Amino acid sequence: MNIARLRRSMFPLRPLAMTLALSIVGIAGTAPAFAAGKITFVSQGGAYQEAQTKAILDPAATQLGITINQDSIPDAWPQIKAQGDTGKPVWDVVDTPTSNCLRGGRAGLLEKLDFSKMPNAAAVPDKYRTPYSVAYEFYSTVIGYNKKNLKKVPQSWKDFWDVKNFPGTRALRNDPMTVLEAALLADGVPRDKLYPLDVDRAFKKLEQIKPNVTVWWTSGGQSAQLLHDGEVDMTMIWNGRASAVMKDDPDIAFTYNDGILQNTQLCVLKNAPNLNDAVRFINAALSPELQANLPLYIDYGPGNPAAFKTGKITEARAAQLPSSPANAAKQALMSEDWWASDAGIQAKARWLKFMQ
Repeated sequence: MNIARLRRSMFPLRPLAMTLALSIVGIAGTAPAFAAGKITFVSQGGAYQEAQTKAILDPAATQLGITINQDSIPDAWPQIKAQGDTGKPVWDVVDTPTSNCLRGGRAGLLEKLDFSKMPNAAAVPDKYRTPYSVAYEFYSTVIGYNKKNLKKVPQSWKDFWDVKNFPGTRALRNDPMTVLEAALLADGVPRDKLYPLDVDRAFKKLEQIKPNVTVWWTSGGQSAQLLHDGEVDMTMIWNGRASAVMKDDPDIAFTYNDGILQNTQLCVLKNAPNLNDAVRFINAALSPELQANLPLYIDYGPGNPAAFKTGKITEARAAQLPSSPANAAKQALMSEDWWASDAGIQAKARWLKFMQ
């Protein structure tokens, strides 16, 4: 399972059992009558897929003159593997966490991208790309809190760990990804020096805070509910979830300072049935103009930083988004590459023992 995909919607949780074959006609609008090509595009469903359909998929279909058929699944990895193993996949382009792209690429299940054919994707910074994928949208793991219940609000993980000077009930995610990073940031490791993670140091720091953690949450909806109901005063939370609670309760807020910046990426299945159109689509989807549309519909940041230079995203809106230059500078960029390594896999196994 990739719990990250259940995480951070501004809206109710995406259905866990939903696997829908949605044509672009069915989900939002009509494909061009002259469409000659086609692709099958896969994402996680719910409000997120509805938003990207309006912001990126529909305009790309019109621009390229193709039909975009859609599928939706919370965790794409089992299907990436199953379809890749057959050598005759039915999917073309998948929007999925970077870890799946790295895993699939190294297993020979995904195409190695030729960025010379995707100038918009090639313009995305190297740190936001892998040989098999390119950043499509950003979200952040942040510190959310209730201003009404706290005399002083935490502005860093160091503050979050400081139970004496920042008293209050706390919650953390029941997953080592982001929690180990938060522990090291709390212990004074600079954001740009996190990786490779010092796992021993992180778990030692976690032992300090463990008695003061009221809840170890397991879903984005739960983290939001904890803040909304006042069950905790501060929590690790995804920015979209925090934004949703803020709409209902003005006492709720969060900070991007010390946030952990993450993204999903676009990749192409090996031997994709519509490979040429898949390449054309990725280039169009990563164009600054279409990328700049996404924040009009949902609180996620564009994968291509050039979107912030189009004039479509106001300064006020940029200040709310995780991948805006100002907010990205306050955060640590998660290394999915490290988490996909043997050290990362071992850290996940150690986490299970820690939680027992």
